Amino acid sequence: MNKFFPLNMVALLAVSSLLNPVLADNNKQGDDDGKPVRITVLSPEDGYRTGLGSRAFLVDLSIQFNGNLASTGVTPELTGPGAMQNSGPFPGTFGLGANHDHFPSLIVLLSSTTTGAGAGQNLSNLFNINTVTNQDESGTEIWSTWIVGAPNAFGRVGEQTPSQLFVAVVEGTAPDVVVDMDSNGKIDKKDLKLMGYKVISNTPKVNFVVNGL
Repeated sequence: MNKFFPLNMVALLAVSSLLNPVLADNNKQGDDDGKPVRITVLSPEDGYRTGLGSRAFLVDLSIQFNGNLASTGVTPELTGPGAMQNSGPFPGTFGLGANHDHFPSLIVLLSSTTTGAGAGQNLSNLFNINTVTNQDESGTEIWSTWIVGAPNAFGRVGEQTPSQLFVAVVEGTAPDVVVDMDSNGKIDKKDLKLMGYKVISNTPKVNFVVNGL
């Protein structure tokens, strides 16, 4: 059984449905105006202390594409560990790395990651929900949600752990791991470009604290 993020499906849907995307543009959205994809981080918000016992925090994204659904490469997903993995109604794989089967172009990094490749580990395949929230003449909106259930994976129990969320969408399939190519101690869009990836979105960064209490 995968150790990451046990959750109750009904509870997850209830939490996700409470979030209102029109209220959440309080993070650093990046300086990539004119890109065909626009990411808004709904949760966490900049400066927030979030979660309990270094888990139970939410990463929630609204991602607007200037194109139809087929152009996004996204398909609906509702998944998680154990019984939820690859079970209906929208089965999918679940684990570290890129979300090859449902959102292959998405990159999600947390600087406080202690598992896998650490700060450069793509976490997008840990997302529980990918869904289509809007389609109209302006494009297609995808809503992606992840509730963290494992302690000590992105913070420490009993501690307040500073973390930075970084999100990007690239052309094609995202890497499982992003490498600090310029060796400056930060992993960002410059490293993606040096790895040969074309970034097609803004690249928001959100600084928050993983609450370990």
